[in-house]
Amino acid sequence: MSEAITKFADKVISQMNKSITDEIFLLIQNDRNLMQEYLRLVQSETLDAVNTQIGKRVKAKYGLTNDERNNEPLSTLIKSHQEFV
Repeated sequence: MSEAITKFADKVISQMNKSITDEIFLLIQNDRNLMQEYLRLVQSETLDAVNTQIGKRVKAKYGLTNDERNNEPLSTLIKSHQEFV
């Protein structure tokens, strides 16, 4: 792969890493079955516990490193989310 393509791919992936947690919550929010399961989990656990564990799982699953905190997520299920590098 050429260096230009590698740099571009890294740039795109880096951009996605910043919003991956928000994208996961948008996926939940926009999928009826996932949303029902999410709401059942929130009911049996707590909102903070569910959201925190999802965020930690995203980080671990993709081997990401913390960057900044985003306080303006697109998903209405979260108030903020960690951005990753």
